[in-house]
Amino acid sequence: MLSAWSRAAEIADRTPASRNRYVDFLRGMSMLVVTVGHWLAAAPYLDATNTLTTSHVLIVAPWTSWLTWIVQVMPIFFMVGGYANGISWRAARRDGKSYAAWLQGRLRRLVWPLLPLLGAWVMIVAIEYARGVRPELIRYGSQVAFIPVWFLAVYIVIVLLVPALEALWSRLGMMAFWALTAAAAVVDIVYFASGMRWLGFANYLFVWSAIFLLGYAWLDNRFPDRRMLLVYAALGLLTLLSLVEMAPYPVAMIGVPEAPISNTTPPKVTLIALAIMQGGLLLALQAPARRWLAGRAAWTATVTINGSVMTLFIWHLTATTLVVLAAYLVGGMGLRVEPGSSEWWWTRLLWVIANAVALAPLVVAFGRFERPRATEGPSAPAWRYVFGALLTCAGLALLAARGVGGDGRFGLNVWGVALAVAGIGLVASKIGRIGEPRLESR
Repeated sequence: MLSAWSRAAEIADRTPASRNRYVDFLRGMSMLVVTVGHWLAAAPYLDATNTLTTSHVLIVAPWTSWLTWIVQVMPIFFMVGGYANGISWRAARRDGKSYAAWLQGRLRRLVWPLLPLLGAWVMIVAIEYARGVRPELIRYGSQVAFIPVWFLAVYIVIVLLVPALEALWSRLGMMAFWALTAAAAVVDIVYFASGMRWLGFANYLFVWSAIFLLGYAWLDNRFPDRRMLLVYAALGLLTLLSLVEMAPYPVAMIGVPEAPISNTTPPKVTLIALAIMQGGLLLALQAPARRWLAGRAAWTATVTINGSVMTLFIWHLTATTLVVLAAYLVGGMGLRVEPGSSEWWWTRLLWVIANAVALAPLVVAFGRFERPRATEGPSAPAWRYVFGALLTCAGLALLAARGVGGDGRFGLNVWGVALAVAGIGLVASKIGRIGEPRLESR
């Protein structure tokens, strides 16, 4: 741990003064908030028949739906992604770098960390299948572990579209954001009014692209006035309240198990209002936050978190699975408290600590996969990276929906695993050996 801090301190000391450290801070903090939020949302317990049952905090305590307006921070991550990718793509164009070379660099840290996660879960599923564990239990456990990858699939698709989004922004500016928002609203209207639920999936593009462009607006200093940012935050809040009170949108900004409508699956225009509310508040704090991040300790901590943030995110629910399994094997310790009870709430701190302890060695072991070095020589053709990224996204979507467990050979979700591995192979075949921690280039 001390050596990791020392390496991060060396990187922190080399950070150029021109870097907006608040971008890195928001990226790391958003991933930490999502991680802890997922841990707090999980409510596994052993019922009276000693059967392991799963539940969710939004079911046992519906009032917590309002808290998702704080802990659903994927909009902030996509806004930060817009800022970082905007800088990176403009720098690539200025330096004469091709789309293929740029894309190789952007995809490198996104897909390479997935390989150990896939490998570990293929082994777990195969072993449990051979032991005769019921397929539905294997499928459920692996599906829980792969919940985080849904966002990664969407994010990769948006990254592929960065040149198009840059061109749209350059031509239309904020009108591009409002056009995408209007398109998302139209999709929602048709979704609710006509029963064409399949059309809602178009909002994976419209909603997340619109939020991504808010990062471009931040990058181009379209929000310089702190008072106006607070006005935007208030308008975002009022819009959200209006949508959940007067329209058929649920209060929860994350999916509730078995709920007929979700604000995230597929995405709804409510997430854009949430992005405006959260973004307005956070950008209003930018000036004091950047002064604080100029301090060595705060910036070193930020660099440390960002050095393995993707690993932390994609493994954090695997850690939860390990904690539940360990508790079950030692007689159900901690799993016999009824979710939603006062005693259950008092144990949440211990639950988070247990998950963090389980996650720490996974981050230490696999965080290095987040830092691959690019090989020398020219990049592959752009179509190869695009096709590989799309194959990876298709595989991730299947794994997020059904888990690694399935009904195929050795009890595996063969198509999900095969598509993800094939896609990663196409994207990452020119990646060299694992490197040392470093700041993401932008």
